[in-house]
Amino acid sequence: MYEQRSHSILNHILENLPSQLTEHDLRYFLIRLGANFYAIHSLFEKLYGRRKDFNEQLKNLVERMAWSYVARANDLRIDDRACEDDYNWFLSEELVGMALYTNGFAEDIQDLHQKLDYFEELGINVIHLMPILKCPQGASDGGYAVSDYRQIDPRIGDLEQLKKLVKTMRNRDMHLVLDVVVNHTSNEHQWAQKAQQGDQKYQDFYYMFDDRRTPDMFEQTLPEIFPETAPGNFTWDPSAQKWVMTVFNDYQWDLNYSNPAVFIEMLDIILFWANQGADIVRLDAVAFLWKKIGTVSQNEDEAHLILQLMKDCCQVVAPSLLFIAEAIVAPSEVIKYFGEDAVVAKECEIAYNATTMALLWDAMATKNANLLRQGLRSLPTKLDGATWLNYVRCHDDIGFGFDDHDIAIAGYNPYEHRRFLHNYFIGNHKDSDARGIPFAENPKTGDARISGSLASLIGLEEAIEQADPALIQHAIDRILLLHGIILSFGGIPLLYYGDEIGVTNDFSYLQNHDKQADNRWVHRPIINWHKAELRHQEGSIEAKIFNGIKHLIAVRKAQPVFADFNNRVLLELSNPALFAYSRFDVKDQSKRITVLANFSAEQHFLKTDDIEGLQGVSPSSLINAITGKEPEHFQNDLILKPYELLYLCT
Repeated sequence: MYEQRSHSILNHILENLPSQLTEHDLRYFLIRLGANFYAIHSLFEKLYGRRKDFNEQLKNLVERMAWSYVARANDLRIDDRACEDDYNWFLSEELVGMALYTNGFAEDIQDLHQKLDYFEELGINVIHLMPILKCPQGASDGGYAVSDYRQIDPRIGDLEQLKKLVKTMRNRDMHLVLDVVVNHTSNEHQWAQKAQQGDQKYQDFYYMFDDRRTPDMFEQTLPEIFPETAPGNFTWDPSAQKWVMTVFNDYQWDLNYSNPAVFIEMLDIILFWANQGADIVRLDAVAFLWKKIGTVSQNEDEAHLILQLMKDCCQVVAPSLLFIAEAIVAPSEVIKYFGEDAVVAKECEIAYNATTMALLWDAMATKNANLLRQGLRSLPTKLDGATWLNYVRCHDDIGFGFDDHDIAIAGYNPYEHRRFLHNYFIGNHKDSDARGIPFAENPKTGDARISGSLASLIGLEEAIEQADPALIQHAIDRILLLHGIILSFGGIPLLYYGDEIGVTNDFSYLQNHDKQADNRWVHRPIINWHKAELRHQEGSIEAKIFNGIKHLIAVRKAQPVFADFNNRVLLELSNPALFAYSRFDVKDQSKRITVLANFSAEQHFLKTDDIEGLQGVSPSSLINAITGKEPEHFQNDLILKPYELLYLCT
């Protein structure tokens, strides 16, 4: 959009660019900047327009963007132009991801490089490396306390090794996802250290106060993230002689985005990693970016403006770069991180579908899909040009933050149902075979979350200990059922490392002083590659899970209906144990796959006439795309074995 005032400012900025910049070919940069500048100026002005240094900061922003463009390699610029043509590439059914800790899955980046064949064998082409940036030697919240945003942690590798990895991945059509922690830094970061030394410039990068008056006003409404290990939201720093806002842990200092210099620095860091070859960046803790007294300081309007501004600026410099919003909040809030009042995503193209993940675990515990169906009905429709990350497990705990209204409609008392789920997954229930561990229990609110690996939560660990083949197979069937849903539900399926071979809880973290207070490390394993090799041993647990998921991935990639264009319809079934949805090809809606899942340990029968879209269709004329054969049936009744999943097509 052309608007005279903003473009007059842009003309002035461009006329005064340093000669070192103007000697470069800036054609595409200037075209995109001109197209986006009205939005950039408007957002920057809304956030920072009252400041006396507004014009100076805006000029600094544009110059930083220009330098990032100049530093961008030619092959990445070619990708930028290709993605401008194929702007929906990330909605494809061919994308399947895996998240991992580099030094958990492998020894380091070099070792990971040698294991790329493993990903290709499974069918993975999106690799999310959990935090690899330099962090303190001691406690670092799993790498989410960054001490240097432009260096890789030496325990993991270095920039040259990453560049070699990226080159090989690009040759194999693999995409790289990296974390950028945008809400806070480590207290060992250079900015924090300068703030401790009294440098006012860097004290303004954080929320720092001489006494408790302002912190106490914040505390009246701020929740506690880690009430057991990090109560409160402020920490006294004896070096600076100030109270510092530390919402997560006392060594993680919250950045102050009311200061435009913070925004410019963080944008520059995001673009730095885009220029190292990241295709997607995961923006950590985006819900917390803006702090206001009298609120919970989550999901504030200004946090969305910051993300919109980041997106507009990145579209000028590196338009192929995608954002993942790490916002584990209520469905009505998480949907906003795609962008409100928009047709296509204008903040983050991708967001974690934590709601569906938690609902799937509920269905596993209750052995019915009542709450799963109801919760999904309440999940707002996402924007075009945006997609979900669908996952079963991740590096974090599992919370059961379902809407109380949905729980009641599903037939449960909200408080009692959450207590049931908590007890079920820690194995404190007569029908449970789960081996989870309670995490972040808050005695003030009764809230509690769950740590544990997929295999241990699903019952595989207990089944192995009992040496019961039937129980082992049931657990494997449940693992495949959950993965079959995230692979077909609509979005980018994201596997978590170790789940593909049934890795159980790893208690080695208890031997590490810096990790032993955080039981989430129980599901952040060190992969035993001798165990991983068992995937090639026919009949082994590892082979059954690995090959089962591998096959489901191949089926997904062969079915265009699994691309994500808001082309999913939830189906109503009278049997609460069964769950169903239909996926259709947006180009030809006659091409459909009906997904049916049995969440119970019992066999169930279902008439095709009871399934929307399959009325009058004989089971004998259907094909289960997973097996390539007719589904098992008796007359007009489909037979669903315990924990069976069907992809039905005509």
